[in-house]
Amino acid sequence: MEPENPPENTLVGPVTDWYAEHARDLPWRRPGTSPWSVMVSEFMLQQTPVVRVLPVHETWMNTWPTPAALAAAPSGEAVRAWGRLGYPRRALRLHASAVAITERFDGEVPDTYEDLRSLPGVGDYTAAAIASFAFGRSHAVLDTNVRRVLGRAVSGVEFPAPSVTAAERTLAGALVPDEDPEVWAIAVMELGALVCTAANPSCDRCPIVDRCAWHRAGRPPYDGPPRKVQTYAGTDRMCRGRLLAVLRDADGSVTQERLDAVWADAVQRERALASLIADGLVARHGDRFALPD
Repeated sequence: MEPENPPENTLVGPVTDWYAEHARDLPWRRPGTSPWSVMVSEFMLQQTPVVRVLPVHETWMNTWPTPAALAAAPSGEAVRAWGRLGYPRRALRLHASAVAITERFDGEVPDTYEDLRSLPGVGDYTAAAIASFAFGRSHAVLDTNVRRVLGRAVSGVEFPAPSVTAAERTLAGALVPDEDPEVWAIAVMELGALVCTAANPSCDRCPIVDRCAWHRAGRPPYDGPPRKVQTYAGTDRMCRGRLLAVLRDADGSVTQERLDAVWADAVQRERALASLIADGLVARHGDRFALPD
């Protein structure tokens, strides 16, 4: 569906004013926080709620306050410190990015989208987010929350398409203000996280409800392709998590028997273990297993 309004952004004032009053106090948003702290938070927040990220981010920054500090540590220690955030390959990619930053950028997180995009594990969204939030660059930062807010407020749809479209990028780019673009980016994201939520949006608390195309249209239900519903119980992902937890908690390597004890289905267990080894999250030493060196 095409946007109801032209790209002139009359949403900036109400959204940023709302953000100034309602923004959560998060360590990676505080004045003076390092670009590295912002980068670590962006890796951790991918598909993970803020409440789970907060304690791990704090521990991580205390342990490795700079990219060089992380780069000097074994990648297995990054996996261990990742704890139960899920999707542990992000820990390996963040470690690899720290090595690249140390070797190619003198230990300083690069400040341009292009250089950030060249780092391991840094895609379009992450590069735009770091460039915007850490360095005040003008970028359209399109995470799930932002896409939902713009889809509802401007395009009049309950949910955006499963993947980012060219039209979305064009619209989001046209809405980025010249002044304080990073404030706009984080304010829209916060609005989606706290008010314009996927389920039960609080339209009565929304600062732009009077300008929202979806609300004015009577909040029509989503009629696009079926939305994915993530499952966890009994999946290979859950099995991988159980196996990795054994290795994180171990002091050194463990036997096959230790791993066998945490998952009854032998076929699924072996498949999950093989995938962990293939991903570089587990190292095999003869008949024993450990986190990577």
